[in-house]
Amino acid sequence: MTGQLTDQAAPLVEVAGLRIEFPTEGGAVRAVDGLDFTLGAGGALGLVGESGSGKSATAYALLGLHRGTGARVSGTVRVAGTDVLGADDAELRTLRGAVAAIVFQDPLSSLDPYYAVGDQIAEVYRVHHRGSRAAARARAVEVLDRVGIPDAARRSRSRPHEFSGGMRQRALIAMALACEPRLLIADEPTTALDVTVQAQILDLLYELRAETGMGLLLVTHDLGVVAGSVDDILVMRDGAAVERGPVADVLAAPAHDYTRALLSAVPRLDPRSADTLADRPSGGLLGASGARPGGSEGSGAEPLLEVTGLRREFGKGRQRLTAVDDVSLVVRAGETLGIVGESGSGKTTLGRMLVRLLDPSAGEIRYRGREIGGLGDKALRPLRRELQMVFQDPVSSLNPRRSIGESIADPLRAAGELSDKAVVGRVKELLERVGLDPEWYHRYPHEFSGGQRQRVGIARALAPEPKLVVCDEPVSALDVTTQAQVVALLAELRRDLGLSLVFIAHDLAVVRQVSDRVAVMRGGRIVESGTVDEVYDAPQDPYTKGLLAAVPVLDPAESAARRADRKELRSVMVTAP
Repeated sequence: MTGQLTDQAAPLVEVAGLRIEFPTEGGAVRAVDGLDFTLGAGGALGLVGESGSGKSATAYALLGLHRGTGARVSGTVRVAGTDVLGADDAELRTLRGAVAAIVFQDPLSSLDPYYAVGDQIAEVYRVHHRGSRAAARARAVEVLDRVGIPDAARRSRSRPHEFSGGMRQRALIAMALACEPRLLIADEPTTALDVTVQAQILDLLYELRAETGMGLLLVTHDLGVVAGSVDDILVMRDGAAVERGPVADVLAAPAHDYTRALLSAVPRLDPRSADTLADRPSGGLLGASGARPGGSEGSGAEPLLEVTGLRREFGKGRQRLTAVDDVSLVVRAGETLGIVGESGSGKTTLGRMLVRLLDPSAGEIRYRGREIGGLGDKALRPLRRELQMVFQDPVSSLNPRRSIGESIADPLRAAGELSDKAVVGRVKELLERVGLDPEWYHRYPHEFSGGQRQRVGIARALAPEPKLVVCDEPVSALDVTTQAQVVALLAELRRDLGLSLVFIAHDLAVVRQVSDRVAVMRGGRIVESGTVDEVYDAPQDPYTKGLLAAVPVLDPAESAARRADRKELRSVMVTAP
């Protein structure tokens, strides 16, 4: 398959017949299978596909990062004239950083927690330039300032844990820019970031490309992310290219069923699209129609949980932080309440108080008319089974040394009402209910994909037969197709089991799909609430309007217009007296 990309006269990247295999006990797994593409100097290419499609493996091959891992890489890979597969170690060191640089998905694992961010950037600069320490430090401050880190000289002395998620991602981009590379590879640079920070990072990448003339390879599972960020798109599935071409053409008229399925899985803000997505089956991307979330089942029902004047503080004295401040809300029987806001808005703290994993500093929590905010552990014990939580990170919430079946069984064994045989039977029923094979009872968390682990977390929350489940960012780190499956699963469970859900997320499009009502949080307070149609179609608060404006759109022209609007707004804010 061939395609016209940005600049065929002098390609910055040439990939032909690329194959990548990873050895396993039973032989080998082929991650990339005969891939061809080129990227012209100054061009931008989006590499798109689900988890496991081979897109990250391809990106790493451009820098020779598979060398020494045991992976078998064949074919042709040339970057700025360097034969990557045939290069010696010295040539690869020159290539990495000075010619091509990569920004990884997880900035925390990419930055050394013990060293100041500026020192780490300076070290990268000194590897490729024989400058003084002072010159390297000055360069670090310069690039930190360029990527929008406020008070860059002072913040360069901060360690990674002192930066927010968005600031850490900016720091990684600054590190990549330190040696003025001709190619920047961004591997899922906005995954798990809230929509406003995501928009800022994508705007930054666009501006840097325009300013420096560097090429960009943007690796992502989200077609909404690439719409306004690249010139061309290459869609991957099972290690091979299934479609490629100019981004506007592919998004407007995709030729392949898989591309169309990816497009349909992208969450959107308009209600008609939300309904279409809601009809997606929970078990797979291209199957028959399944359960539909949303609706108005809970709109006239009696209150299940009522919160009044809820407050939560951390620390004491001058170090005291108010995470949730004077929040009041109602969750009705059988409904889904969405809670949205940026990172640090208080969403997770509120969710943990709702299921009494955290004690409120002030205010009331009434469950079925009973005040439970001040109850101690002993008095809460009978209610624990009715109030459950699905956590954001299934990896950290599952014990890696115990089988997933035993983790799901914990609340059943704690209740002491079932025999061991009945517990195992109940767990297998739950595994099947969430779309997993009951025979996987004895497998361990590391043997599952991210979406499968999230299903395990949902099964564990369902084990004690709860009435209310708080879902804390349950799909934030999943690709869009797996995200759509989990959302549909939650809708099925709500319908079939009569659950009430509190769905916490930073992704406003996802929240519209699943919710009857929505509350918008900022700085620990609810700034706006109402039905999804009221809040999404006629937002009143400027903060809500800003969140909605930051949601990615699939029309490249509209995306460009929004980017220009955001740039103008930033300019006005900077020059305002």
